[in-house]
Amino acid sequence: MEQVRVTLENRIELDVVDTGPRDGPALIFLHGFPESHRTWRRQIAHFSDRYRCIAPDQRGYHGSSKPEGVENYTPDKLIGDVFLLADALAVERFTIVGHDWGGALAWGVAMRGQQNRVERAILCNAAHPLIYSKLLWTDAQQRAAGQYMRVYRDTSRDDEIRERGLLALLEGTENATGALPDDDSEERAAIFEDWSDGKAAIGMLNWYRATPMAVPPADAPLEIPANAKLPKVPKLTIPTLVVWAMDDHALSPGNIERLEDHVEDLTLVRIEDCGHFLLWQEPEQVNAAMESFLATHLQPRSP
Repeated sequence: MEQVRVTLENRIELDVVDTGPRDGPALIFLHGFPESHRTWRRQIAHFSDRYRCIAPDQRGYHGSSKPEGVENYTPDKLIGDVFLLADALAVERFTIVGHDWGGALAWGVAMRGQQNRVERAILCNAAHPLIYSKLLWTDAQQRAAGQYMRVYRDTSRDDEIRERGLLALLEGTENATGALPDDDSEERAAIFEDWSDGKAAIGMLNWYRATPMAVPPADAPLEIPANAKLPKVPKLTIPTLVVWAMDDHALSPGNIERLEDHVEDLTLVRIEDCGHFLLWQEPEQVNAAMESFLATHLQPRSP
């Protein structure tokens, strides 16, 4: 997957895969942590004969811009990058596709652009922001699974992280072992190279440090306090596919309960016996779910 360097209007530069027919429906793929555009390699290979597939290395990742300072990684700026990328590539309307952190961003992109630019949304093990925020307060399983975010927000080891990269935090954790394909030595080598970049590691961690989402400590009461600031988000009205691997170590199944309260046109596909990194663990099932959804909702809405 060859990349091109794209300069956004805000002067952020992103390395981007842009392949497939230019007049085909556009799919913009957003990777999660601690990954890159390569996360989507099996989806892009499947869809790029009919769809224009666009997959950036996002701000802070790989070779893309890594501005210093946590304030440069707030959700509004990351969401803005996606629309500015579409502008730079002359893409007026698109389907947003996201996984993990890229999925969290995809929820925001879809909510912001559903009236005029985002035609469909595809979320792969990406929690709805309001449901997830509530579960961090009320669900013991999700509370325990989310404690890693408190570690990533801790700046006390940043000197070591700058020297060793993400390996300083990830060695021996499920976020590391789960993200490494067992059957692809070339891909493992590329991932380890990415994780060894100390400057990129700080950029990646700044996504966690800049989000306003509260992550209560493990021993906090399992209830939403009166002063909790939960995200205020609109209901999603565009066709939306949520693909959910049921053995996710980071996101509890509670994240897909009552999703229909927040998504007007929802398709939910569960993948059993699969963990968080479903895009390469079960690519055929993910591709099949996307294929069916896109075939059903291919025609864009009228302006």
